[in-house]
Amino acid sequence: MPEFFHFLSSIVLPLESCNSSPVQRSVGCNALCHRVSSLIFHFVSQNSPYALERHTNARVFRRKREMSANVVPVAYVNNSTAVPPWLNKGDNAWQMIAATLVGLQSVPGLVILYGSIVKKKWAVNSAFMAFYAFAAVILCWVIWAYKMAFGYKLLPFWGRAGPALGQDFLLMQAKLPASTHYYHGGEVVETAMATPLYPMASMVWFQGVFAAITLILLAGSLLGRMNIRAWMMFVPLWLTFSYTVGAFSLWGGGFLFQWGVMDYSGGYVIHLSSGIAGFTAAFWVGPRSTKDRERFPPNNVLLMLAGAGLLWLGWAGFNGGDPYTANIDSSIAVLNTNICAATSLLTWTCLDVVVFGKPSVIGAVQGMITGLVCITPGAGLVQGWAAIVMGILSGSIPWLTMMIIHKRWKPLNAVDDTLGVFHTHAVAGYLGGILTGFFAEPVLCNLFLPVTNSRGAVYGGVGGMQLVKQIVGGLFIIGWNLVVTSLICLVIRIVVPLRMSEEELLIGDDAAHGEEAYALWGDGEKYDSTKHGFMSDDTMHNDTRRSIGAAQVV
Repeated sequence: MPEFFHFLSSIVLPLESCNSSPVQRSVGCNALCHRVSSLIFHFVSQNSPYALERHTNARVFRRKREMSANVVPVAYVNNSTAVPPWLNKGDNAWQMIAATLVGLQSVPGLVILYGSIVKKKWAVNSAFMAFYAFAAVILCWVIWAYKMAFGYKLLPFWGRAGPALGQDFLLMQAKLPASTHYYHGGEVVETAMATPLYPMASMVWFQGVFAAITLILLAGSLLGRMNIRAWMMFVPLWLTFSYTVGAFSLWGGGFLFQWGVMDYSGGYVIHLSSGIAGFTAAFWVGPRSTKDRERFPPNNVLLMLAGAGLLWLGWAGFNGGDPYTANIDSSIAVLNTNICAATSLLTWTCLDVVVFGKPSVIGAVQGMITGLVCITPGAGLVQGWAAIVMGILSGSIPWLTMMIIHKRWKPLNAVDDTLGVFHTHAVAGYLGGILTGFFAEPVLCNLFLPVTNSRGAVYGGVGGMQLVKQIVGGLFIIGWNLVVTSLICLVIRIVVPLRMSEEELLIGDDAAHGEEAYALWGDGEKYDSTKHGFMSDDTMHNDTRRSIGAAQVV
C-alpha cells in the first residue's frame, strides 16, 4: 500500500500543470504520460513475484548475518567431553609441540651427537647410553617421579611420590599444587597456583622430556668407560634422589621457588645439576684407557653437526615452552635463545682463531652449547642486548675454563670428563643464573615469576638481593649433587663395577654390546696384523697430548 499512495501522489504534480496555458498544458501532458508510464513500470517491477522473492531473501540474509555476528565458530566451541571449557587449544598444541622438540633434542639429537663425537669404537655404546636413559626416565617419571618434582609438598625441597597414570588425573586441568606463593610467607596469596589451560597429560609429558635430557647430558661425562649395567642402575636412582629435588625446589613450589630464585627453563635444575653430577660420577667411575685419553677423535664430524643442529633448534621448545602457554614471553624466550647461542658460537670460534690459529668445528659446537645453556635460566627474563652480553661471556668464560684452566690445574685434569660437561653445562649454567640475577628486566619478571616486583641488579631496588638469591640457589644445587651422586655411585659399586674391565676398554663396542657402528675395521677390534696390516687409528697418529674429551687438541 505505501507504494500505491506514492504512485498517486507522483501523478498530482503533472496534473496541476494541465490547468495552465496551452503550451504549458502540452508540456505538462507529455510529462504526465512519461511519468505515469515510468511509475507503472517501476510499481509492477517492484511488486512482481521475482522482486518479492529477492527482497525476502535479502531480509533473511541480513537477519542471519546479524545473528551469526554473536555466534562462536564451531572450531572454537568448548562444549564436548573431549573439549572442556577450560581447555585452550592453542596452548595445548604449543605445549605438546614444545615437549616433542625437547624430546627430539635427546632422540635422535644427542644420540647422534654422542655416537659421532666419540672415537669409532665407542659409537654404539655412547649412543645407546643416551637411548636407554630416555626410555628409562620416561617410565620412572610416570610411575613415581613426576609427583616428587611437581606434586604436593612432602618436604621443603621434595614432593610426595605417586603415579601419574590414571585417567582422572591425566585428563584434569593441569596444576602445580605447591606453586601458590604467599606474600612474605604469610597467609595473603601473592601469586595464585599455576593452572595452565591444558590437561595434566601435556604437563607430565613436557616435564618428562626435561628430566630425560638431564640424564643424557650427564652421560656425556662418562662416555667411553662406564659399565653399561652400572649406568642402567644409575639412571633411575639419580632421577629419584637428585633431579626431583632440584625440580621441586626451583619449579614445583619448593623453598627456592618461594624465595624467588630465578631459573626460567633449567639453568640450575638441568644444566648445573648434570654438569656437577657428571663430573662427580666421572671421579668415581675413573678415567678412560690411556690410549683413549691421548687420542679420542670424533668418528664423524658431519654427523656430529647434524646432532648439534637438532639440539640447537630443539631449544625453541626447551625455553619457549616454559611459560606453560603460547604468550608474548614465550616469543621473547625463543628469540633470546638464538641470539645468545649465535653470539657464543662466534665468540668461541674467534678465540680459537686468535689463540690456536684455526677455527675448530668441535669448538664451535661447544660454543653453541654454552650459549644455549647460559641463556636458559633467563631466556624470558632479559632483554635482547643482555642476551648478546650473555653470549659473549658464555663463549669466553667456559672456553677459558676448558681450554686453559682445565689443562693446567691438576685437580681438574685428574678427572676424566669425556665431553667436558662440567664446563659446557655446570660452568655455563651457573654463569647464566648469576647473569640472570644481573640482567632480569622487571616487566618481563612480572610476566613469569611468582614473586612480584623481582628484578636484576642493574635495575636497582631489590635487584642486589636477587643476585644473592641466584648465588645461594646455585650453591644448593651444587652441594646436593656432589653428595647424592657420590652416595649413588658408592651404592652401585657394591653391586656391579662402575668401570668396564681393561679388556673391554681395549675393544669397545664389540665387547660391551657385540655390535659395531661401521662395517669397517678400525678401533673396535683387537689388533691383528695378519688381517689388518700395520696401521690403525692409534698407530697413525704420533700426538700423545692428553685431550679433554671432545675439546680441541690444537
